[in-house]
Amino acid sequence: MDLETVLLPFRFPFMQNAFLICLIVAIPTALLSCYLVLKGWALMGDAISHAVLPGIVLAYIVGLPLLIGAFAAGMISALATGYLADNSRVKQDTVMGVVFSGMFGLGIVLYVAVESNAHLDHILFGNILGIGLEDLWTAGLISAVVAGLILLKWKDLLLHSFDPAQARAAGLSVNLLHYGLLAALSLTIVATLSAVGLILAIGLLVAPGAIAFLLVRSFGKMLVLATIVCIGSMLTGTYLSFYIDSAPAPTIILVLTAVFLAAFCRRLFQVRKQASPVEV
Repeated sequence: MDLETVLLPFRFPFMQNAFLICLIVAIPTALLSCYLVLKGWALMGDAISHAVLPGIVLAYIVGLPLLIGAFAAGMISALATGYLADNSRVKQDTVMGVVFSGMFGLGIVLYVAVESNAHLDHILFGNILGIGLEDLWTAGLISAVVAGLILLKWKDLLLHSFDPAQARAAGLSVNLLHYGLLAALSLTIVATLSAVGLILAIGLLVAPGAIAFLLVRSFGKMLVLATIVCIGSMLTGTYLSFYIDSAPAPTIILVLTAVFLAAFCRRLFQVRKQASPVEV
C-alpha cells in the first residue's frame, strides 16, 4: 500500500470532520469513564444515554435546540431515579432499569407519532460522516467545559468515588459532586450524539476506563491512559471504516472491545505468572 492510499481518507472534508469530532469527544468520555468504572456507574451511563430520546423529540416539537431537550431529559431521569431509590425498597439498579427503559420507550412512541426530518438511525447510532461545523462547535464547547471541570476537581471526585462518607468528613460538598458528575455525564452524552449516537455512547463511557484500570494502578496514570486509548481507538475505528466500508461508530466500539480483550489477556497472564511456583 503506497503513501497516497494510506493518506486518502484525510483528503475528504467529511473524513476530516469525523477525525476532528473523535479528538473532541474522546477526552471527556475517557475522563468520565474512569470515574464511572470506579463508582460502578456503568449502568447509569447506559441508562442516561437511552433516556435522552424523549427530550430530543419534545425539543423538536416545541422548536428548541435538540441538545437542550436531551440534557434536560437526562438530568430529570437521573434525579427521578435517585428519588425513587431513596424512597422505596427497590434497589437503584432496578429503578434505573424501569425508569430509563420507560423513557426510551416513550421516546420511540413520540418519534413515531411526530413527523420529523431527523433520522432515527442517526440519533441512535450517530452520523459521524455527516458532522457539520455547528456540531463541531457544540461538541467542542461541551467537551472543554466537562474536561476542564473534571481536571480541576479530579481529586475531589476521586475521593467521592471511593468513599463519599470520607469526602463529607473532609468538608467536601458530596451532593454537589454527585449531581455535578451526573450533569457532566448528561452533557457528555449530548456531545457524543452526533458521533456515535445514543446506543453506542456507553462504549465510550466505560471501555477506556476499564482498559486503563486493568493496566495501571495509579489513578492519575489511569486518566492519561484512558484518554490515549480512547483517542487512538476512535481515530483507528474511523480510519478502518473508510476502507472496510462499515459504519464508523460500531467500528470504533469494536476497536475498543479488542483493546479491552487484549488488556484483559495481558492482565490475566501477569496474574498467572506471579502465581506460578518458582522452580529451584
